[in-house]
Amino acid sequence: MTSLGGTMATQGSLLVQPVAGALGATVRGLDLTKVVEREELDGIRQALADHLVVFLPEQDLSLDDLERITDLLGGRDVTPFVHPLEDRPYVIRVVKEPGDAINFANAWHTDLSYLTAPPSYTLLHAWDVPDHGGDTVWSNQYLAYESLSRGLKSTLAGMKAVHSAGMAYGTGGLLDKAKSLTSMAIAPSPDAYEEQAHPAVIAHPVTHRSALYVNPIYTTRFQGWTQAESQPLLEYLYRHAVNENFTCRLRWDVHTLAIWDNRCTMHNALNDYSGVRREMFRTSVKGQVPQPAV
Repeated sequence: MTSLGGTMATQGSLLVQPVAGALGATVRGLDLTKVVEREELDGIRQALADHLVVFLPEQDLSLDDLERITDLLGGRDVTPFVHPLEDRPYVIRVVKEPGDAINFANAWHTDLSYLTAPPSYTLLHAWDVPDHGGDTVWSNQYLAYESLSRGLKSTLAGMKAVHSAGMAYGTGGLLDKAKSLTSMAIAPSPDAYEEQAHPAVIAHPVTHRSALYVNPIYTTRFQGWTQAESQPLLEYLYRHAVNENFTCRLRWDVHTLAIWDNRCTMHNALNDYSGVRREMFRTSVKGQVPQPAV
């Protein structure tokens, strides 16, 4: 059965229900604590290819379970500039305590786009959530690219964008200056200022669709352009890329697992729950060097 609009569809034993027209689906029918073989996640992979981000409610996962599922999706990868759990180098704790003023990832971005091979997927599992607020929003970067004018698509063809973690994680950067305002285990470093160039429009290795691949946290300029020359076009693309018609939004519940494709989405964790605790655990799945759209 194929999903049409909000109709629930079946993929094997899975029930896949879209949550918005642009992207996102709730997936039921699979107990991830019992999944031990790669092939058992084929339905999840297909749902990700179709919907870009999937939400699996009522998944009472241990950290061992979370790491096992990450491995079955393609292998664990580290998250630079954030201290992992002491005994789990591939797991980071995403927490906001009641007294914190800022939360983690409260800006539109694509995870770790500053790496040579950014992660393919991110997994985020909710352990403690506010009774309202603390939602996460995702935006479809296929649609962001497809809705550009023919002229702008032509301009971006062959261009590369330079990415760096420096603004966020560099010594003296935003999070270094704000470390007293958060309980996150941030590890600022001069290494964060290293740069990596990726195509401004990439070809997804699974779907082969073209996706816009710039984001306001890690993209600094176009290769061969100055920052001043780059900024007007980048600012336009940033605004365009998160048009509300391209988005979906998740109201978290305890034990919900979200998995999203970093190659064709941006996301933003909203900071609208002052004085309330929120705790999650995150892993990343190894990715490939982004390739240009053709």
